[in-house]
Amino acid sequence: MKKKLLNILRLLRPRQWSKNIAVFAAITFSGRLFELDLFLTVCYAMLIFCAISSAIYVINDLFDIKKDKLHPFKRFRPLAHGDVSKSEAIVIATILIVVGLTASYFINLSFFFIALIYLFLQLSYTLSFKHITVLDVLALAGGYILRVYAGEVVSEFHISVWLLLTTISLSLFLVVAKRRSELTLISQYTSAQIAATRKTLSHYSERLLDVYAAMFATSTFLSYALFTFLVDPKNTNPGSGELINTLFQINLDKKWLMLTIVPVVYGLMRYLQDVYEKHEGESPERVVLSDKPLLAAVILWGVLVVTIIYFVN
Repeated sequence: MKKKLLNILRLLRPRQWSKNIAVFAAITFSGRLFELDLFLTVCYAMLIFCAISSAIYVINDLFDIKKDKLHPFKRFRPLAHGDVSKSEAIVIATILIVVGLTASYFINLSFFFIALIYLFLQLSYTLSFKHITVLDVLALAGGYILRVYAGEVVSEFHISVWLLLTTISLSLFLVVAKRRSELTLISQYTSAQIAATRKTLSHYSERLLDVYAAMFATSTFLSYALFTFLVDPKNTNPGSGELINTLFQINLDKKWLMLTIVPVVYGLMRYLQDVYEKHEGESPERVVLSDKPLLAAVILWGVLVVTIIYFVN
């Protein structure tokens, strides 16, 4: 029984729940992270996304059983490996979708529609978009973006357009890096085997994905840099940075978030190194959690953001 429950938990892919932290973006950058009622509401929204996203993973595995059996890593997934039956997976996915959508309705109607759109988009990816080049990348990236929008409609606080552009660019970068890593993993396969494993990979060349990765890494950096420079945090202390302003004859008031550019640039460079040198990147959350320097950069970025928004400013 214990082994069965463990296999069901693996089927839900709890490691990927970390992606749903994106719903906290709106309250974090609006300076409302420590308001208990609002924080609990966003936590509730995050749990709903965890339920719906896990249902999508289960459905995706149901449709990809044959292809996953040919994949060097995915063949060990519970459904492909035979650890969980198809009927059990269908029941689990149905329960998660019903519970998730019902719970989202009780937050507010806008959040319910966001959850519904997310579900529809991911189902469309599983059934169709994943077999169409470029659309497969856009559909996956759309899932990240909808999580950020979900945080907006739950909290009723809006994020900067530059932060939104950063989210879009970073989402596309992570998905392209995922495709690049997948292509590397099956590089020894024949064209027919690659097409059987994932059809779209046979239409992506390494050079094309390299261009995409460079393009979206650059746009992520530029969008985030512009966000930190143009953002106007509320309740800024007029005296913060006065000594530095005098010494360097520049106005650093309200620009302290620019310090967070350093871990962002390091994180992008380190992630690219993992993709090209270590041939990782197929699972973004696994890369972040397994690469200690990269994880340290992410934690440093988070600490700097919270410190600057809630204490310095």
